[in-house]
Amino acid sequence: MSYEQRYENIRKKVFEMLEEQKIVLTKEEKEQMEIADFGLGEVEITGLQIVTYINTDRVCAKELIMLPGQTCPEHLHPSVNAAAGKEETFRCRAGEVYLYVAGKTTEKPTCKAPEGVYTVWHEVRLLPGEQYTLPPDTLHWFQAGAEGAIVSEFSTKSMDEADVFTDKRIVRSP
Repeated sequence: MSYEQRYENIRKKVFEMLEEQKIVLTKEEKEQMEIADFGLGEVEITGLQIVTYINTDRVCAKELIMLPGQTCPEHLHPSVNAAAGKEETFRCRAGEVYLYVAGKTTEKPTCKAPEGVYTVWHEVRLLPGEQYTLPPDTLHWFQAGAEGAIVSEFSTKSMDEADVFTDKRIVRSP
């Protein structure tokens, strides 16, 4: 399957997931949806689909749509030009998502990640209606459950190009 076919299949699945949850997007939002593969070429494994509703100097709102088992890799949002890094709240809308942050390591984590690459293993499971807030400069990663997940993100200004990833192979260019 070609690159274009893979991405078109992902777009179709994402729009079906959103429609099933009655989350309506405008034509422009659909056209501008980002499929982030983080430069690894394995978007179905390490990737994320992002719809940005607003991103100003003060506030950002996004929809993060994840296919079953898809992972957003470990990263943090650092301070930039003396401004604090991004503070973000994840609110699960559909499916389940496993968020990993610093803290007591979960003995038997639900998710698997690249060996030797991810460093934080305190698991926070989010089901629909549950949310979790990350302060700036917090190392984290997350993975969708077996049905995939839709997560609303509410944050301060997003500067994705400044994100710092644990896996040095990752390229983040929105």
